[in-house]
Amino acid sequence: MGMQGEHRGRSALSEINVTPFVDVMLVLLVIFMVTAPLIQQGIPVDLPKAKAESLTFSEEALIVTVTKEGEVFVEGPQGRIAVTLSTLAPTLEELLAVRQRRDLFLKGDREVPYGRIIEVMSTLRRAGIQKIGMITEPERKR
Repeated sequence: MGMQGEHRGRSALSEINVTPFVDVMLVLLVIFMVTAPLIQQGIPVDLPKAKAESLTFSEEALIVTVTKEGEVFVEGPQGRIAVTLSTLAPTLEELLAVRQRRDLFLKGDREVPYGRIIEVMSTLRRAGIQKIGMITEPERKR
């Protein structure tokens, strides 16, 4: 009898408990906030500093990146392509054949030996690129 009296006063739980849902959403939000900057960063390159004014380049511009390990990548609207010095010129010729603009920028890590950058620039010249923009980081004022 005592047990039945305790159950009479309670009503059935008719609400959905959203606490676990909110917990999962907050965890997903934190994960996206942490990974979003990593996705946008691309190839990690420590750019040299320069005092020159910033230039703007279009989304269609091709960017040739040289990492500190000496790896070469071609980045553009088609995505990122890993190339070697021997495949760089044919890859660029193929990409530039279907484009109106021949904008090309070179982004080299500051730790890359100067000779490697010259090799890449020489290969770009052989591919018919006459103007090469160099991507640097602006110097911070102290």
